[in-house]
Amino acid sequence: MAEQRPITATVFSQGRAEVGTVELPATVFAEPLRRALLADVVRMQTASRRAGSAATKEKGEVRGGGKKPWKQKGTGRARAGSIRSPLWPGGGTTFGPHPRDYGYAIPKRARKTALRSMLAQKLREERLTIVDRIELPETKTKHFVDLLRGLGIDDSVLIVIPDADHRLELAGRNLPRVKVLRVAGLNVYDLLRYHHLVLTQAALQAITERVAA
Repeated sequence: MAEQRPITATVFSQGRAEVGTVELPATVFAEPLRRALLADVVRMQTASRRAGSAATKEKGEVRGGGKKPWKQKGTGRARAGSIRSPLWPGGGTTFGPHPRDYGYAIPKRARKTALRSMLAQKLREERLTIVDRIELPETKTKHFVDLLRGLGIDDSVLIVIPDADHRLELAGRNLPRVKVLRVAGLNVYDLLRYHHLVLTQAALQAITERVAA
């Protein structure tokens, strides 16, 4: 198989000025779109987020009903041992739900492939912007809005940073169509949910090391 050549992308400043270029490894950004795998990963993520807190009580867990309602014979009525039988109003539930964990895992290799597939798709659709760095003068939402305006982004956006940046994370959390995410938390669900993807150069390097085949 012929060796794939690196892909060159433009690096911008916060004001959308071109400040250089960066090579994107083909092992990551040439991954084909894998719809079935993406669906599997999203299903896994959403299953893990389910509360699983639905609960019902069985006959032995319902309060009361310790005394036999009437004697076994001679009343003309059907036999009954407890008023908490599932057959009675207010009785226990038969085979009802109990708290459980809906989460499950798929192979790590498959999750990495899904991430590469989404990153490559963002690049192909020209919805990936790479910036040299992101800095805000203050922890204010208006500065974050100015940042997006400077980058020319007016749609939903996922901004990925290499490490914790509380100023940036706090400034962006009030915007409904914006999410600031650290590299360690990058996932397929958020890549699908947000239209545009913004990466700092440091985040790009960390992501490449994380998802490389």
